[in-house]
Formats: sequence, structure tokens, C-alpha cells
Amino acid sequence: MSETPIELEPQLSVQPSSQPEPERGLQPPPLFQLSLPTQDPSNTHQLTQLQPESNPEHQQQTKPVWINIRLLLLLFVGGFLCAAILGLVYLFMHRRNNQADKVTPCFSPACQWASARLSSSADPFMQPCDYFLFTCRPDRLSPDSGGRQRGQGIPGHPQNQKEKAVWPQKRWSGVEKSGERAVRGQREEKILDRKAALLQHLREILESNSRPGSSSTAVQKAKRFYRSCLDTKSIETAGAEPFLTLIQKLGGWAVSGRWNPTDFNSTLGLLMRDYATFPFFNLYVGKDPNEIAHGTTKRYIQIDQPDLLIPIEWNSKALKSQVKTQTLRLFLASCQRYLEMLGAQPSNNMNHVGMFISLSSELAVATAPLHYRLSKGQLYQRITIRELQSQAPAIDWLGSLQAAFHPLALTEDDHVLLHNSPYIVQMSRVIGKWLNRHELSPSGPVHTYMVLNLLHTVMPALDSRFSETQKNLSVALGDTEGAAPRWKHCVLETERGFHLVLTQRLSETTAHTEAEEIIQNIFSSFKSKLHELKWNNQTSLQTVMKKVESLKARLWTTKEISSEAELDLLFSKVAVSTHSFFSNYIQLLSLWQKRRSQLLTEQAEAADVLSVTPTLLGNELLFPMGMFTPPLFHHTYPRAMNYGVMGFLIAKDILHLILPDIHSQSETVRAVGECVWAHYLSVAEKTGRGEAVSLLPGQQQEVWVQYSALQIALQAYNQSLKNHPIDTSISGLSHTHLLLTSFSQVNCDLDPYHEFMPLEPSFLITVICAKSDLCPMSLQCPHKTLQRSLQTC
Repeated sequence: MSETPIELEPQLSVQPSSQPEPERGLQPPPLFQLSLPTQDPSNTHQLTQLQPESNPEHQQQTKPVWINIRLLLLLFVGGFLCAAILGLVYLFMHRRNNQADKVTPCFSPACQWASARLSSSADPFMQPCDYFLFTCRPDRLSPDSGGRQRGQGIPGHPQNQKEKAVWPQKRWSGVEKSGERAVRGQREEKILDRKAALLQHLREILESNSRPGSSSTAVQKAKRFYRSCLDTKSIETAGAEPFLTLIQKLGGWAVSGRWNPTDFNSTLGLLMRDYATFPFFNLYVGKDPNEIAHGTTKRYIQIDQPDLLIPIEWNSKALKSQVKTQTLRLFLASCQRYLEMLGAQPSNNMNHVGMFISLSSELAVATAPLHYRLSKGQLYQRITIRELQSQAPAIDWLGSLQAAFHPLALTEDDHVLLHNSPYIVQMSRVIGKWLNRHELSPSGPVHTYMVLNLLHTVMPALDSRFSETQKNLSVALGDTEGAAPRWKHCVLETERGFHLVLTQRLSETTAHTEAEEIIQNIFSSFKSKLHELKWNNQTSLQTVMKKVESLKARLWTTKEISSEAELDLLFSKVAVSTHSFFSNYIQLLSLWQKRRSQLLTEQAEAADVLSVTPTLLGNELLFPMGMFTPPLFHHTYPRAMNYGVMGFLIAKDILHLILPDIHSQSETVRAVGECVWAHYLSVAEKTGRGEAVSLLPGQQQEVWVQYSALQIALQAYNQSLKNHPIDTSISGLSHTHLLLTSFSQVNCDLDPYHEFMPLEPSFLITVICAKSDLCPMSLQCPHKTLQRSLQTC
């Protein structure tokens, strides 16, 4: 393999030869049309024979010609030797100067996969005029596009034609053809999304084959649970029978006509403890925001309004919630369908459904959206369980909370944090009224209400008739989100109960040393970036620097479980069946509730196995292990690839997390944002994009964040190369080439700020390379006016 990077090899320009000689301007002088002499005497004699007859005048004319020929020969040979020497000097110096960029191929399985991926994607340096017009999502619109996708409106642009072919505008029928959906699906599969990458990695962990006895029993149970979730044939065969059996354990219900009335609070406590079902209120575990500022780590039980099954809407004029009358008929039909599938008598269906909707409506009136409760100061109200009992007497609060957080010991003097106390008071009144309606069977409607909430909890473990009914209602209510693949649903369900198992397995597969190294290098480059900003005042700079210097950035690991033996002991009472997902799911609910109880007593924050973004906890900046999973990160990748992908994402997350209001603190943000935008408009304005529009402050900040994140990643990588000069490569690309190309593969990562980005992040490579010697080659477009002089951003 050549030591010279591929992109640095000179490109020969071959001109067409079909033009006439005079037009090409390459006709040689007459002197060079003569045959050059050689050292062969015969040739010399032959040449003499071809000369005209000698005469004194002719001999005197010939002598200067031979002298001129010799001089020209000497000049030609001398020039050739000088050029050769200069070429050798240049090659030597070129090799010397680019010794750091000498590429060593990486042949690991992960690198082979990455190489195949890169070869099937656009290289920004091979297609400099097209790549920055790539659209991440069909519905992702530029703020100034008037509803058009980025890249549209550029006449004759090849990328624009490809986008139209992939995602045609649905102006008439609004229906995609199957072929178009397939192409769109293939395009979206190439987008590296962090959450999707993590779930795929967890899937590989759960589907990996292990020899009997080679892994812990807890790991085997997690894998059996996952496989039983995938076994839809057994789930369909079981039908509704598992849930009907569960109802009988609760004493039956009035809908079936076979019901042994039970105590309301006893049934409620049982649902909360064993089935993680909360029909009338929600329970959380968390800290008090008022205490976090003082460094307190104590956690509290938090009581909030429930997630009601009935569709409701907020009336901003009346300042109260109400049932959506236009969707009530649809909800009524779905409830009737559920009862039919559970074998209820059609003659009684309407009566029971009517009471369920009536009770749900009365509870819905007292609910309120978060923004309203926040404005009214109805969040985090500290109250003792005794005080709560006096305000909402229909619920046995101490008994219910003891059941939910068993085996923890609670007393009436323990504090809880209450959210939306008006709802809790109203809920108690409504339940008290329904429990005392003697014209009905005592507590029958309330019990039916609780059973239908339990049905909603266990519905993921029932046959497809139930999920289809739920999906049809959601679609009718305007939910356009498509159903997730079955494997993804099963990964998420497995994590709910076996999160400790997956946390340990994820820790074993994470390259801790490499992850820690890139975290520290990016964080160091981030701190140096702060000094480059022009701050509006020194107070802002000092405040931010004090905060940053106090932070310790590290990989977020957990100390909950230290050995497989502890895991096996923890899950020793869990019996996972291979062909009964419903029974496995019931055990999962119990495990989920025990996990909630553990959160109440733990001092350290448990690592979230499904987290893919960093978290600020006190003076620690924690990066979860889920960020460092293939294909986004791998310890065998070239460091250039890891910095181009994960380095950029880490830098972007840090900037968002630590500098959320940087636009108001530094004039650099506006200047850089507008500078990058000017580069973009230098192309867009000349290709039919229309009138230039200035960026909003939020857009300026997001452009600055992503541009700075790429700069930080480049700086951190260059520092890494100084410390460890050896690095591998993929596809023969030089280090910087590979870093920037890898970045272009992941710049569609979705985060809460992506809607503020007015241009495709890939275009940032053009801006970086416009005035920099870092890039392997120029990104000038011959048919675009990119040569216009623009300032360095």
C-alpha cells in the first residue's frame, strides 16, 4: 500500500485531442520538427546525405543551426535532471511531512463492517457538490424553505433529483407505493441513531448463543424471557385465557357475573405491589428539586395524577380537563371490543362500559397538564402520610404505600411529595361516592375500573387482537407513529425486569479504557474552546469556568452488582418459562416494582442502561455506557473514526448540557452562526434558493454548537495523535479524511435540538475545509461559485 494517502495523489488532467492543432495552440516551433542527431555514425551520414548540396553560404548557415540544437539539447537534458531532482526532493519531503498520516489498514470484523458501510455511502471529498444537500428525514424542513425539503429548488441538481425519487411529495393520495417505502426504509437504516444502535446492541447480547453452564443463570433467564416474548405463536395460541385466570385470582369481576366482592383498598394494594398497576394515582421515586441545590441526595415517594385511559383535552378557557366528545364513540367501541374478547355477555356490555366511562370522566375533570400545575405551584408539595390521609380519606394511604414499597417500613410521619393536590382530593371524593352507590352491586363499578386498568398493564403479553384494538384507537385519535419491530419491543420489556443483567453484560462489552480516553480528550478540548469565545462580560466567563473546573467527566458505571453470583441470587426466585410469555410478564411486573422500591433507599444514582446522553449529577458529568456501542463506537475502530462519530456526539452533548444559554453570553455564537450561514448561502443563493433569511438566535446557537463540536473533535484527535502517533485506517483513507467522512455518516443523529439546525450538518465539513490545511483536498465545486472569498468562521 502506498504510504501517500489516496486523496493526496496528483490528478492528471487529460485534454481532448480531437481539436485541430492550431486551435489547441500546441504546434511546436519549426526547429523541433527536425530529426534529432544520434551517436550512430550511420545515422549521421544519412542525415548528411539528406542535406542540400554544400556551398560556402549554406555551410555558414548550417553551423549555427547545429550549435543551436546542441544548446537546446543541453538545456532539455539539464531541465529534465533538475525536474527529476526536485521531484525526488518533493517526494522525500512529502513522505516526511505526512509520516503521521501513513495509513495502516484495520482488518478487524468491526472495521470490515465499517468499510463496507463507508463504501456504500457518499464520500464528501469525492462528491463535494452533493453531500451537504443530503436530507436526514423526509419531514425535516429548513426554516427558510417555505415547506420544501433542503436541497429542493436547485434546478437540475443531481442530489435534488435523487431526493425526489426517494421521497416524492404526496400531494394527491397521500399514499406511498411499496417500492418507495422500501427505498425510504433502506435510506433510514443507514442513518446512525444512538438509541437505535444501543437497542440493536442489546438485541445482539440477548440473542447471542452461550454454551450451557458458560453464563450465569440470571443471564440465561433474561435470554429465555426475551425468546418467550418473540414467540408470538404461543402468545396467539394462549389468547385471553391467561388474563381471565388472573381475574379469578382477584375474586372475579361483575362483568362475568361471577364475582366475590373484595375490599377496595386490599385489591388496590395488591395491584400496586404485584402488578405495577396504579388506577387512581401514579407513584414515582425521586429527589426534591428544592433540596438538590443544597447537595441533598434523599429520595421521596412522589404521588401524581394517573395516566387515564379515556381521551381527554385541556380547556384553556375554563381551565379544566374534559373528555373529548368527538372521540368518545371510538373509545366506547374499543371498550366493548375488549369485553367481547374477554367473554363478557353482550347484554351486559353496554351497562359496564357506560359506568367505566362515567367514572373515568369524573376523575378526568380534576386532572391538569404539567404547565398549568407548574404555574399554580402544584408540584413537589411536601406532606406527611398522615396529612394526606386526612385530605383524601377514601384511600388507605399507609397501607397502599406499604404494599407498593414492600418490604420497606413506612410510618404516617414519613413525608411524600404531592403533585396536583386538587386532583387527589377530588379523586377521593369520587371514589367514596361510587363505593356507596347502593343501587349497584357494592364497589362493582370501581372494581371493574381497576380490572380494566390491569388489562391495559398486561396487554403487551396478550394476543394481537388486544394490541390491534389499542392501535386502531390510537390511529383514530391521530397517532401516526408506526409500530416498532417485535424484537425492539421485546428488548425494552426485558430491560424493565432484567436491567441489572443487561447493565452487567453491557459493562463487559464496553471498552472502558478507550471510552474514558475519548471522554477526557474531548472534555479537555471543550475547556480550551471556552477561552476562544468573546464573552459579553467577565462575570459570565468566571461563572462558567468555575462550573466547568469543578466538574469531573467520567464513564457512568454501576456498583450495584459486583459478581455473577450476586445476580444469580437476586433472580433465584424468578422462574422463566420458555413458552408462556404471560406468566413471565407477570413476574416482570413484580420485579419492576421491586426496582422502584430499591430506588427509595439507594444513595448512589443507578446507571440507566437505556440512556444514550450524558447526565449532570452534582459535580460529575456522567457518560452512560450505552453511548459506546457499535456501530457508533468500537475499540478496534481507527481512532479517527471514533473521534469523527463519538467524539463529535460527546462534544455536542457537553455544549448543550453546560452552555444552554451561551447565545446570550457570547457574541461569538452569533458571529460564527452567521458566518457558517453565509458560506451556505454562497451556494444556495446562486442556485435558486431564493431570498436569504437571517437565522433566529436559537438557530445561530445550534449552528455554533455543531460547528464547534466538530472543531473540538478534530482538535482532540490531533492531540491524541501527538500523544499516540500510530493509528489505523479504513479503505486507505488518511486520518483526517476518515474522521470527516465518518462524521458525515452520523450527523443526522436526533436530539432535542435538531429542529433548530437550519442546514444539514454535513455542510460544516465544507466550512471547515474552506480555509484550513487540515483537509485532504479542496471541496471546491467547479460548477458552483464556492471560490468566492469568505472569512474563516
